Amino acid sequence: MKGLFLSVSLSVGAVLAPSASLGQAVAIGDAEAGAEVYRRECASCHQVGEGATHRIGPHLNHIFDRGAASHEDFRYSGALERQGRDGLTWDLRRLHAYIENPRALVSGTRMSYRGLKDEERRSDLVAYLRVFSDQPQNIPEAAPTAIRPEVDLSPEILAIVGDVEYGEYLSQECSTCHQRSGANEGIPGIVGWPEEDFVVAMHAYKEKLRPHAVMQSVSARLGEEEIASLAAYFAALDE
Repeated sequence: MKGLFLSVSLSVGAVLAPSASLGQAVAIGDAEAGAEVYRRECASCHQVGEGATHRIGPHLNHIFDRGAASHEDFRYSGALERQGRDGLTWDLRRLHAYIENPRALVSGTRMSYRGLKDEERRSDLVAYLRVFSDQPQNIPEAAPTAIRPEVDLSPEILAIVGDVEYGEYLSQECSTCHQRSGANEGIPGIVGWPEEDFVVAMHAYKEKLRPHAVMQSVSARLGEEEIASLAAYFAALDE
């Protein structure tokens, strides 16, 4: 681990910023605790800190405000490159969402990590990564760090059982781009997606967390039952 970490203060106060919605300072998390989360969850693939280089994954220095797939000397998945072209930027909200469930935010990513569901540990990890990016107390124009929850769906929404036949009817618009064969040629395949991942992804478009204008427009027209039915249909195609 030598050379991966800068000798810097990891105080929680170093990652405070004013919240536009609450009008008060909000801590991302405990950066010192996040260092341990990083060692357990990330260090086998990523480096961060002084002398960090790319490994299986890209180094994580200055990740805040960086566009997705923006290191020219690292080979990313086609899925992440597409999201980068669509305008995906690693702000606080999107980092939380990606660490929680990489495939819900970037379908087709090569990142094999299953995700970190524990919100407190995830916040601590993001606070730690923030230490190695521009921080608001040092650079006023740096991105704010007040947390707005990522897609947070109620158990009732996730429990909706979709109608496969209705989903097939609704899928006509989807299949103008996505292939029912599951082929992934320039456009990500959605056949066989776990239903919950599909639902979360559609709500990520609804909330403009995923930055694809066409999908944002499509998802905005869909209700909960319709999203659940599409999820059920595309999941069933892989059975």
